[in-house]
Amino acid sequence: MTPADIPAVDAIAAAIHTALPEHAFVFAERQRLYPDGCFMLEVDGEPAGYVISHPWHYLRPPALNTLLERIPENASTYYIHDLALLPRSRRTGAGSAIARRLLAHADAAGLPSVSLVAVYDAAPFWRRHGFMPVDDPALADKLAGYGAEARMMVRPRQIPSLVT
Repeated sequence: MTPADIPAVDAIAAAIHTALPEHAFVFAERQRLYPDGCFMLEVDGEPAGYVISHPWHYLRPPALNTLLERIPENASTYYIHDLALLPRSRRTGAGSAIARRLLAHADAAGLPSVSLVAVYDAAPFWRRHGFMPVDDPALADKLAGYGAEARMMVRPRQIPSLVT
C-alpha cells in the first residue's frame, strides 16, 4: 500500500464497514507509520481489498477512527487493525494468504503475539489461523466501539522447533 492507495482503501472500507466508519486520515496515518504492515489486494488490476497492521500494545486495541501518533517502541503485540475484502475477492484464498504473510512477518519481528478485534462474523476465519478469543471484562468498553459481536483475539508467537 502506498499513500496513493488511500482513496481506494477509503472506498473499500466504506463499502465493507458501513457500521464501523473510519476517516481516510486514519488509514493514511497507519500506512505512513508502518508501511511494512499495509497491503492492497488487486483483482484484474482493480483494488479489491486491503490490510492494515502494525506493532502495538497487548490487549489495548486502539479505538476506531483515532490516530495512533506513533508506533510504540515497547510494542508487545503485532496488531491487525483491519483486513477487508470486497465480495469479489472472498473465497479465493486471498484472506488466508495475507493472514499467513502477516503472521510470518509478526513472528520474524519477534513480538510475543499477534492480536486483533474480530468484527462481524470473522472470528471463525481467525480461529483457523490460530487465534483464540480473549474474555477479559476490562476490554468490554473498548470493544463496544467495534460492534456487539466484536471479539478480542490473540495468537501466540510461533517459535520454530529445534530439530537435532
